[in-house]
Amino acid sequence: MEPPLFPRESGQFIAERSRDVFVEQDGVQKVAELLYNLRHSDDLTASGWKTANPLAPAPTSDQALNWVFVVDTMNFSFWPEEETQQCEVTYKGITYTGYMTLCAAITRAMEEGIPITDPTYFSQMSVEELGHVLRSDNETPMPMLQERHQVLTEGGRVLQEHGGSFRSFISRAGNDARKMVELIVEKIPSYRDEATYQGKKISFYKRAQILVADFWGVMEARGEGDIIDMDWLTMFADYRVPQALVYLKALRYSDALMQSLNNGELLSSGDRREVEIRGCSIWSVELIKDRLCELVQERDGQTCTINSAVIDFYLWPYAKKLHKEMAHIPIHHTRCIYY
Repeated sequence: MEPPLFPRESGQFIAERSRDVFVEQDGVQKVAELLYNLRHSDDLTASGWKTANPLAPAPTSDQALNWVFVVDTMNFSFWPEEETQQCEVTYKGITYTGYMTLCAAITRAMEEGIPITDPTYFSQMSVEELGHVLRSDNETPMPMLQERHQVLTEGGRVLQEHGGSFRSFISRAGNDARKMVELIVEKIPSYRDEATYQGKKISFYKRAQILVADFWGVMEARGEGDIIDMDWLTMFADYRVPQALVYLKALRYSDALMQSLNNGELLSSGDRREVEIRGCSIWSVELIKDRLCELVQERDGQTCTINSAVIDFYLWPYAKKLHKEMAHIPIHHTRCIYY
């Protein structure tokens, strides 16, 4: 059976055939200029990782890498059914929503003495135990508890079979980002974020790529971030970054798609429009990265070292920070374990 196209090639394949989502060259140029002006800031380096992950353990601790694995394995589907009914987790006096509820819940469990970053424990924990770890401060629970339990215990068992830690598991791929993604996808079924588009098998591998990028972020903070082929990674196709790309006019939705999303239509995983949103997001960020590197070469005479993962590390908090300004652009909603 033919293997799926990798994420970058998938993005290009989809963008060239898309009917409801379009990459806009003027917007691509505008975002490249925006990023060019930030090229010397920490926002566009792996050190931006700690800023984006304030609740992670200190990068030097042994638990940091297993924490990253636990969080990324359950990093999907945080959007609320009703905007007024958000799952909330308060940690050290700060109340978090969305993805940060997961980070806060895992770090809270560690402080409570629950060995949530130990694969021996989380590979066989019960649904009730995970429900306690992920408990909300209000009446709205974190969505998809059964699915989170299934993927976490499955992932834990894989780590147990490969040395008992995420570090020992991922070391089998050497220091190569592409091989790491391939290893994760091969060994852990819940990371196989694939679909079919116009008869072609394609892939996004959002969580597998973000797991590798987070691993890189931790290692970089330790001064050990010499991972090759980081440029192979694409942006992490989710529901937040596409909204930012539409806001920045690097992406455009058709009127029909806009209307469907504004009407609150749920898109199923693998729906043509959902695949187009994710694929065109990947391709627009690839074009932004290429244009940014051209600007750095033309204006500074230097080789650009900014990769798509770092651009995503910038765009995701940007979208979160400007969510009120972006409120008129609908987020697409898909309940699945992939993002």
